[in-house]
Amino acid sequence: MPAYIAKCRQAVAQAHVVTVPIRTLVVDDSLRTAGEDDEHVKTLAESENTYPPLMVHRRTMRVIDGGHRLRAAQLRGHTHIAVRFFDGEQEDAFLLSVAANADHGLPLSRADRIAAASRILGAHPEWSDRAIASVTGLSARKVAELRRHRTGANGDSTVRVGIDGRARPVNRVQGRELAGELIRANPEASLRQIAKAAGISPGTAADVRERLRQGHDPVPVKLREQTARRDQKERNTAAGTVPRRPARPLADLAPIFDALCKDPSLRFSETGRIVLRLFDSCAAATRERSRVVDNVPAHCREQVAELLLSYAEIWQGIAVELSEGRRVVARQAI
Repeated sequence: MPAYIAKCRQAVAQAHVVTVPIRTLVVDDSLRTAGEDDEHVKTLAESENTYPPLMVHRRTMRVIDGGHRLRAAQLRGHTHIAVRFFDGEQEDAFLLSVAANADHGLPLSRADRIAAASRILGAHPEWSDRAIASVTGLSARKVAELRRHRTGANGDSTVRVGIDGRARPVNRVQGRELAGELIRANPEASLRQIAKAAGISPGTAADVRERLRQGHDPVPVKLREQTARRDQKERNTAAGTVPRRPARPLADLAPIFDALCKDPSLRFSETGRIVLRLFDSCAAATRERSRVVDNVPAHCREQVAELLLSYAEIWQGIAVELSEGRRVVARQAI
């Protein structure tokens, strides 16, 4: 997750544990659109385990993390509960709440994670897709999709701040072009000044200066072409014009799988055997689909659905990469 949020969590973890009256705590800004899970609350209340202190925003007394534990304590008849306070801004408290509920306890539903990611995109459009994904527990691909729906193909920020806290230009061509303009306007400016103003690294700024010295375009031709192809692809995706091959009927999948199982390049390689085992599991799930749907326990249906949807996104991403790789090989052969 972004370095700043990690520091906030570390600060809370090092804060002193204090006991406060339960009646002073506020839980009206829950991340969970369906509210807390009653069964989970009962399970916590009936357990003899000792649970960690709640995380609470000191200024508003809102519970950042631990809503289920709070309700469980109330069911036990407790009037006080242990907490650790967070002293930052309210928006940061929200980010902490999302991060905490995404990686432990009862996970947020997919709908709740999507809602949280949309809110973070509105408040921090400069955060990279991977940074937001690390906080919400979504895939970076899903965050990118949400960003496109909010802002279109070009996004709403010229830089992206990554998980490491470093800012990088969304469009490297624009960053280099801006650096070129700054160097022409002020040749004596330091590389660090140029890099900071253009949102690029000092190394890139040095390369731009050297290219200008030699009379070249600050943007290499290959980079300009790559960026143009990427931008066109994003525009097509945002407009829904990317052609997709329709999925084959289920009856046609078995012969394809059987043929792959006989392929020596898959059968006699470690990667190939992993692929075949994965497809075998998918085939089993397809055969037992009705059984799975009818017999998954009610209390974990949401989590099973969340995993299925998330893994489906991963599979789709792998399929796209494999398909694009095949097209690249075909073009090279021509």
